[in-house]
Amino acid sequence: MGEVDLLLDGLDFGEGPRWRDGQLWYSDFFQHRVYTVTADGRRETVLDLGDEQPSGLGWLPDGDLLIVGMLGRRILRYDGTGVRVHAELGHIATSHCNDMVVDHQGNAYVGNFGFDYGAGQASVGAALALVRPDGSTLAVAEDLQFPNGAVITPDGTTLVVGETFGSRYTAFTIGVDGTLSDRRTWAEVPGRMPDGCCLDTAGGIWFADAIRSEVIRVVEGGEITDAIEVPQRAFACMLGGDEGTTLFVITAPSDPQGGLSPGQGAVWSVEVDSQHAGLP
Repeated sequence: MGEVDLLLDGLDFGEGPRWRDGQLWYSDFFQHRVYTVTADGRRETVLDLGDEQPSGLGWLPDGDLLIVGMLGRRILRYDGTGVRVHAELGHIATSHCNDMVVDHQGNAYVGNFGFDYGAGQASVGAALALVRPDGSTLAVAEDLQFPNGAVITPDGTTLVVGETFGSRYTAFTIGVDGTLSDRRTWAEVPGRMPDGCCLDTAGGIWFADAIRSEVIRVVEGGEITDAIEVPQRAFACMLGGDEGTTLFVITAPSDPQGGLSPGQGAVWSVEVDSQHAGLP
């Protein structure tokens, strides 16, 4: 493993890092914006969403950008000129929407908190929503404990979603119609809270442990193969860079419920052994 280097600071609370077209993309909850960052740390604003909190990001086959609107419980669509509502999820999401993975057909799988975490409500299970390319919606899995970051394997047949409050990764087989079946435990990670994540070519999932200043690599069955310390609590990560082996890690001093520290979040980079694979 390489050294952990600072790529960019000045974030409020970043989420949804994605590598595309030679750049890192991410959203910032409280700056209400979607950004791109070059490999040398130059940041540009893609979108300012006003009062909406953006989270997960993904792309349709035609190149339109999908953005999770957390507070509105909806998916927004940006075609390069304007933003419109792609799908409403208030009938499925029982609290704020959060992360999302979009497959090569344009099917988006969207998690939500399930309960009002910030108000201290008791944890309850949440549904995972499927948003098809035409904007139609369907709940495709129930009773997930805070479904969060998710990956799709390179062959497009398996979705693995992190359950932050379940301390595990749960896998599903993806049907030809985008629905999910054959629910099974992919990995238990006791004592950890998996947040944003990505998949590598050796079959491991790198995930940000939301209660620690670490990113962790776990393989199917639950073996933790690597842990990398970062200077703040880690909330999301993504493999990218020219060789696909740069792990970008988004951090903040605390989660939003712990008290916001404007401008104190950051993006870090570290070289790892295996390349990015699958989606996102």
